[in-house]
Amino acid sequence: MWIIVGVICVSLLALILKYVCSTSGPDPFLTDTREPLKEKVFDKKEKNKVLKQGFVASKVPDNLDAVIIGSGIGGLGLAVLLAKVGKKVLVLEQHTRAGGCCHTFTEKGFEFDVGIHYIGDLLDHKPFRCMLDQITNGQLQWEPLENPFDHVVIGPAENRRCYPIYSGRTRFPEELKKCFPGEEKAIDEYLSLVKKVGRGIWLLALLKTCPVPLAKFVVYTGLAKRLSFFFQMSDRSLTDVVNELTENKDLRAVFTYIFGTYGNMPKDSSFSMHSLLVGHYLNGAWYPKGGASEIAYHMIPIVEQAGGAVLVRAHVNRILFNAANEACGVSVMKGQEEVHIHAPMVISNAGIFNTYQKLLPSHLQALPAIQKQLSLMKNGEGGLSIFLGLSGTKEELGLKADNYWIFTENNFDELYVVDKYIKGEREESSRSIPLLFVASPSAKDPTWEERSPGKSTLSLVSFAKYEWFEEWKDDKVTNRAPDYKELKQTFIDTALDVVLEVFPKITRDKIEYIDAGTPITNTYYIGAPKGEIYGADHGIARFSPELNATVRPQTPLKNLYLTGQDVFLCGFAGALAGALSCGSVILNRNLHMDAIALAKRTKFLNAKLKGE
Repeated sequence: MWIIVGVICVSLLALILKYVCSTSGPDPFLTDTREPLKEKVFDKKEKNKVLKQGFVASKVPDNLDAVIIGSGIGGLGLAVLLAKVGKKVLVLEQHTRAGGCCHTFTEKGFEFDVGIHYIGDLLDHKPFRCMLDQITNGQLQWEPLENPFDHVVIGPAENRRCYPIYSGRTRFPEELKKCFPGEEKAIDEYLSLVKKVGRGIWLLALLKTCPVPLAKFVVYTGLAKRLSFFFQMSDRSLTDVVNELTENKDLRAVFTYIFGTYGNMPKDSSFSMHSLLVGHYLNGAWYPKGGASEIAYHMIPIVEQAGGAVLVRAHVNRILFNAANEACGVSVMKGQEEVHIHAPMVISNAGIFNTYQKLLPSHLQALPAIQKQLSLMKNGEGGLSIFLGLSGTKEELGLKADNYWIFTENNFDELYVVDKYIKGEREESSRSIPLLFVASPSAKDPTWEERSPGKSTLSLVSFAKYEWFEEWKDDKVTNRAPDYKELKQTFIDTALDVVLEVFPKITRDKIEYIDAGTPITNTYYIGAPKGEIYGADHGIARFSPELNATVRPQTPLKNLYLTGQDVFLCGFAGALAGALSCGSVILNRNLHMDAIALAKRTKFLNAKLKGE
């Protein structure tokens, strides 16, 4: 009996190792493609030649290897990975510029980012940084934020507490202990759990890429939770875990504050998801030099060098299938006519709901395997963004390269439920925003002063229900109804009152531009079905082993794949991990392991160049 069990376990381990270390396909990281830094291009017309190439049928390359729907980092990142192994890829973007949530826009001389606020895990020797260097040929530079990089602000103006969050695996807990004397044990236990969860993430990647029978075996035998601490903790809420560690309500708040980066309240959040975000910033936080548009700007030429293209104003209205129900291309609306583009592979970065509910014909939408995946997922919460253009330098306005997380109270779960923000009437909720993220992109970018002297910007982010704004979704985007504008203005005024309290050097006379993007704005510009900014919901259910073995890059339809944050995790790093997973399936190679190997080679090469 025990011999049979032993043989099964050894065989299973051998299978897992085979797919963890799979190297049969081409390696996009095999050659170091970093080039000497080129002079930065600040001229918008020059950059737009790369970022805003409009779709016309004559620009579509012949003999495509793949079509990718959506130019966010999940789509564009995958396009570069495929281009690096010689694939000719066409990326189609419905917006007027490439980049997805990495794009920027300019109003009244102020440039604003829409989704890139800070990125972690970018030390030179880390796999994530080494991979980014390769997919931008070493041209994308990163500027570290201040330390502390985050500030957690809690309470009303008359009783406001501010807790700085420092990066550094030793400094992070040391500084917290200074703020919370007597809570040393809780802080150490919290950080220990965070690190342990992070080490178990490998199995999440494996479930996405290994053969389905193996993934199901690992899930349904219960091995997922035995093999990975990530899955052991994935069904435990952030609130429950933190409340077991400490009775101090402010410390609980500090432990949980960063939930806004994935969009679920602590009671609805998986401790495993939260741990990944905390671990992501333990070594620091960075911002792209030159702004978020630099990301797509340095990736698109790599796609083009391989014979591909990235085209905007390309609204894909459906995926094409042959008689055998195999994906064989896409249809793009050009005016009132359809342009059919054929390719042996279609990859969607448009999100699981858009892909399955809008781009498939009805008979394929109804397939049990498609409906199964949809039943496991739900839409995330809608995002609210407010943009301020200010007269004055960062020094004059008291702005730094850091972020503020501002909360009206320290019980975050009750903020949303008792105060009835999300469940309340929209007019009432618009006058009481319980959470506000505030950052200055201009203060983070060392090239800003050269590009926009004497000006500064602030970006504010919170959450709002799609349903509050849904009645105006079909209005002209630049001229919606007066009552929509009035509701939006109330949100702006509420948020602005908080900003003026927390940043005393910012006064109303300094504001040259202010506007907001609501959930229906997100639907229009980034194609978010319910105005969500983090894709499908990232609550506890999202991190079950079953879901992660079921929702994978390879769809139930032959030649159709998914990439981006709905495949893996939300955010810049999560969407890029989705691209790695999708690339692993397409190329029959474990690109996650290749990224780790790349980091080892890069560390050795850098040490050799320094003469160490």
